[in-house]
This record gives sequence, structure tokens and C-alpha cells, in this order.
Amino acid sequence: MSITRRTLLTTAAGAAVAASASTSTAASAATPDGADQASVTRTLRQAADYAVAKLRAVAPGVTAFPVGTKFEKWTYSQNGDWVGGFWPGQLWLAWLHSGEEQFKTLALASAEKLAPRRNDTGTHDLGFLFYPSWVTAWRLTGDEKWKAGAVQAASSLIKRYNPAGGFIRAWGALGDPNNAGRVIMDTMMNLDLLAFASAQTQDPQYLEIAVAHAKTAQKNFLRPDGSTPHVFDFDPVTGAPIGPNTVQGYSPTSCWSRGQAWGVYGFTTIHRRTGDAEFLTTARRLADFALSRLTPDHVPVWDYLAPQAPNDVKDASAGVIMACGLLDLAELTHRPHYRESALRILTAVSRTCLTTKSTRAEASVARCTRNRPAEDGVEVSLPYADYYLLEGILRVLDRRKADRAIDLSSV
Repeated sequence: MSITRRTLLTTAAGAAVAASASTSTAASAATPDGADQASVTRTLRQAADYAVAKLRAVAPGVTAFPVGTKFEKWTYSQNGDWVGGFWPGQLWLAWLHSGEEQFKTLALASAEKLAPRRNDTGTHDLGFLFYPSWVTAWRLTGDEKWKAGAVQAASSLIKRYNPAGGFIRAWGALGDPNNAGRVIMDTMMNLDLLAFASAQTQDPQYLEIAVAHAKTAQKNFLRPDGSTPHVFDFDPVTGAPIGPNTVQGYSPTSCWSRGQAWGVYGFTTIHRRTGDAEFLTTARRLADFALSRLTPDHVPVWDYLAPQAPNDVKDASAGVIMACGLLDLAELTHRPHYRESALRILTAVSRTCLTTKSTRAEASVARCTRNRPAEDGVEVSLPYADYYLLEGILRVLDRRKADRAIDLSSV
């Protein structure tokens, strides 16, 4: 069966398989470090409750999109920058966890503010913007306007596809020659918006572009040891590969931990949408490298191969993102050590990286690093860390709630 036809089938069977896998995985999973399961569950539930309490206190006064903290207070973007989807996404997850209607109301209002970005062809980050906000809104409310808007965003995203090189351009306006051949690992996380669009419209082109991009990234980013660079450059005219590079990592030969996490999660997700075994193998190789570089505290450093690693500044966001991908990997490969590793990371972040000791902090997760080379946001709080912490915990505590928001089914 072709990738396209297999993916465009109704997801009911896939959802049933995923639910079955979840049940068996949850029943058989060992707890990290032999810890008592009740203790792990209690720690994660307390962390989720803390995150929801923080949102309960802060969210009613938020009128824009948090992008990061300065002196523990959120700074904002009016249009959402590339992170705008994570704020309404957090609010949706808080609603699912708590049942409090105010979070649903706030999530809808926040998501609505992203409406102008549906037609933004100047960024690859439309998946980050519209999946946790508009796709989730449609999944939780059934209102067709959210689905239509997400499909429109996917239509904007595929305009950035370069057929000569088989990749989605990361940065710059479509007519701008600067960065025209630049591809980044982060884009793997924007591909699920395209899979969603194909599934909803029965138009295969969205998924075909997603698969082409993933295969290009797989071929060019992956090193023999399973590490990856942040950036890979191509000739935008011929599509010929030029070589690795970086912006947020230490160097073209290092391994930026958040990019590695995007890869673990992203390749696992494109496998779930296509059934392509090679994507799952790639996700495992990325995960195995990252896990081999984790320090005993189970919180990633900002770059696994920077000269001062492992004794370097942390990026808890890389940990919680990877934990979500690892939970997928455990289900798909039937290898419980991936789930154990995810639980260790989520538990470690919940015990050592939350802002519980601060009376002024507006975010939940501290010890995140946005862009170390630019000295921009070193060990601060970031909206995607708060989002993926809640997502990861919901996957563990009540997978059905996470599935309602983000679709954990597989073909």
C-alpha cells in the first residue's frame, strides 16, 4: 500500500491500535531507577498541578504571546513569533487536566489571535503555530473553522517547498535569496501539520512534501553516531547538498540538544503518519545518541558536543520535548527502556527544574536555554518547555486526554 493511501485511510483503526499499545505499555513499563511507581506518579501529578496553578494565576492577564522570560517575567510577541501556538496549547492541556472551563475560554481567545498567520508564507514554523492551537481546537471543539484555518496554514507552508532539493526552506521570505537553501532540524516538527491537511482534505500533496522533506533530512543530517547538526545548507537552485552548519548549536560539528529532541519527536511522528520503518530507525538512532549523552541528573545540556559538555548550561526544554518522543518510541518499538528514560527525564525536570521556589516566576519550567551562541535566553523559562512538560505528563497520567488534543494514533 502506498504511503499516501495508507495515511489517508480513516484513523479509527490506528487510534484503536495506539490505544491498545498504550494500555500494554503502561501496564508493563518499569519505573525509572526502580523507583516506586506511586512516587513517580505523585511527582508528575504535582508538577502538572503546579503548572496548571501557575496558568490559573497568570493566564487571565496575558493578552499577547509569551516568548521567554526576563527576570522570571514573561516577555511577549503580539503576532506570536514562532512560538505563538504553545500558549493556547498549554491552556488546552490545562483544561484537559483540570476540567476548568476558564482554560478553554482563554485557549480559544488566544488561538483566535493567530488567525492572520494562516497566510504567512515567510516561515516554516506554521506547524508550531497552528497544530497545538488550531488543530487541537478543532479536535476538542469540533468547530470546522479551526480545521479550515489549519489546512490554510498547511497550504501556506508547502509554498516553501523546494522540489529541486526536496526540502522545506527554513527562513526568509520566498523571494529573498538569503538562506534560500537553509534547512534546520526544527522543521521535522512542522511536518505533522501537513499530514493533518492531507488526512482532512484527501489531497496527498501535503503529506508527499512532508515525506520528501523528512527523507532529505534523514539522508543529510544524520551522522554515523546518531548525532545531528542544527542546520544543513543546500544550493537553492540545483538542490545539491553543501554541508552542515549551525545557528543555535556550538558548531557545525556539534549536536544542539533541542534540535536533537525535535528530531527524535519529529521522525517518530512522521513514522506514525506513514508507517515508514526507516523513519522509526532514524528516530531511534537520534534517541540512542541523546540518551548516551545525558548526565546523571537526566536534564540535557544545551549542546551535547560543546567543549564544556557535560558540565555546561542546561536546556530543560530539550528534555521534555525528547521525553514526549521517547514515549512514542516505547509504544512503537515495544522497548520499555525508552519509556523508562522518558519517565526519568520528566521526573527530573519536575523535581529540579520547576520554579516552585520563586514567588515572582510566571512560568513553570526554569533552566531552559534558547540560543547560547547569541547569549540570548540562557537558563530562562520558555513557553515550549511549559507546553511539552504538560504534554509529556498527560501522556503518562492519562494518555487518552493527550490523544484528544494531539492525535497519538498510528497508521
